[in-house]
Amino acid sequence: MLIGNVGKEPVIRYYDRDQAIATFSLATTERGYTLPNGTQVPDRTDWHNIVMYRGLAKIVERYVHKGDKLYVEGRIHYRTYDDQKGIRHYVTEVYADNMELLSPKPAKDIGREQEAQPQNNDTTVNEAPF
Repeated sequence: MLIGNVGKEPVIRYYDRDQAIATFSLATTERGYTLPNGTQVPDRTDWHNIVMYRGLAKIVERYVHKGDKLYVEGRIHYRTYDDQKGIRHYVTEVYADNMELLSPKPAKDIGREQEAQPQNNDTTVNEAPF
C-alpha cells in the first residue's frame, strides 16, 4: 500500500485489441523529525515504478496527471534485463490492482464530467492485473 504523488505524466500503451498498460512513477515521502538530542532528520523521498493494466490503465489515462495524489495497492514485481552493452539492470515495480484518486478535481472538470456521464462519486477502482 502506497500513498504518494505522481512524478511524471503516465505513459499509456495499447496492445491486443484495446488492452492498455499504464506506467508512471510515484513519490512517497517520510516526513523529517527532530531527535531528543536536537538532531534534525530531513524528509526522505522514495520513488516507485507503478504498472497498471486494462481498466485501471484507462482510468489512469483519463484522470491521473503529474502531481496528483494517489493511494495504490498492489504487489511487488522484480525483473532484470541486459542493455545493449550487456550490462544487467534490476527493476522493481508495483503491479497495482487497486487505486484511489486522492487529489480533488478542479471545479471546471467536475461540471464538464457531470454533463457527460451519470453521477458516480466512487473514485476507488479495483482490478487484478492478470
